[in-house]
Amino acid sequence: MTVGNRRRQPSLAQLRAFAAVAEHLHFRDAAAAIGMSQPALSSAVSALEETLGVTLVERTTRKVLLAPAGERLAARAKSVLAEVGALMEEADALRAPFTGVLRLGVIPTVAPYLLPTVLRLVHDRYPHLDLQVHEEQTANLLDGLAGGRLDLLLLAVPLGVPGVTELPLFDEDFVLVTPLEHPLGGRDGIPREALRELNLLLLDEGHCLRDQALDICREAGRAGVPATTTAAGLSTLVQLVAGGLGVTLLPRTAVDVETTRSSRLLTGCFADPAPTRRIALAMRTGAARAAEYAQLAAALREAMRDLPVRPVAH
Repeated sequence: MTVGNRRRQPSLAQLRAFAAVAEHLHFRDAAAAIGMSQPALSSAVSALEETLGVTLVERTTRKVLLAPAGERLAARAKSVLAEVGALMEEADALRAPFTGVLRLGVIPTVAPYLLPTVLRLVHDRYPHLDLQVHEEQTANLLDGLAGGRLDLLLLAVPLGVPGVTELPLFDEDFVLVTPLEHPLGGRDGIPREALRELNLLLLDEGHCLRDQALDICREAGRAGVPATTTAAGLSTLVQLVAGGLGVTLLPRTAVDVETTRSSRLLTGCFADPAPTRRIALAMRTGAARAAEYAQLAAALREAMRDLPVRPVAH
């Protein structure tokens, strides 16, 4: 169909007038209900009939009746107007900060330990925000952010990804988790160089925490992958340590949750400067809600002061 042959579309004013007449079955009452003059309402209904090519209303001197076409199309008109109203409400919500849907992606080595703080903050401070959480590995989260599937990420940085802006939250130390009988178990001031000789257990490939542990080992002067035994999550990793298969590195925020599951574990602290990781929010550069995300980052920094971390001044 060419542009010139396209049928005219009804206007919202025409649909609103017809819906009012269908509801009240009286032109004067319908006009009063939508704040329109009676002649203007009658004209709008006539124009809609002309546009659609059907008779909607049977007019008599005493009352108004819906024609068969009017009976069928009244529900459609009401549905269209309801959807337009919903669209306007959604737009209003998007204009207001901390309302509507926020799709947050979180890495698995952060989610169990930080989400309680995040969810409590959102519940208490932003009750009209519909927070939807997605736990995935870093690569999938970045794909979701770039493709618009996700709005905001909570993960370890730096990312070094073009088009992504990082909002740093805090730094946290790594601690060494060992079996009970290990000579470094429970010690303070462990030198990084000790990592050169340890049987260090790692997460599976794809976890950023694995990459961070390998970076720490390289900085300590160790070459190659420390151990062939790996785990899909920190809980399994810690249980492997409790079973005597080796040692591992845990971020400080995970220690209380993971090490209390076994009585056969000890934790040791590294000498300063201890190996650390930085956690941040990440958003698309130039995101429409950038100012809102910056406010959320500031609120999270404050809320996380009770955790064993060092909030980043920003």
